[in-house]
Amino acid sequence: MVIGLLEAEVIIPASTSLKDKRMILNRIKNRQQKHFNVAFAETDFQEKWQRTKIAFVTVSSNRKTTEETLNNLFRSLDKESDYEIINYEFDYT
Repeated sequence: MVIGLLEAEVIIPASTSLKDKRMILNRIKNRQQKHFNVAFAETDFQEKWQRTKIAFVTVSSNRKTTEETLNNLFRSLDKESDYEIINYEFDYT
């Protein structure tokens, strides 16, 4: 069993309130969970309205599948224009 984690620090320039930020995070969560078998959490900067750190986790029977899932998810995240990924990290156990 392989557990994969993708953590991304994100800037949301158009956000003017926590409500705006939550709407964008909900869109991210719903879109990625619909296309990939992942769990989602906001892990840092919960009270900042233009910055966040989000994490996605997936589990599979082999590393190749886990890596492919997270790489595809990252490419999907990186295509969006509502926010900018300023830092990211993959981790596998």
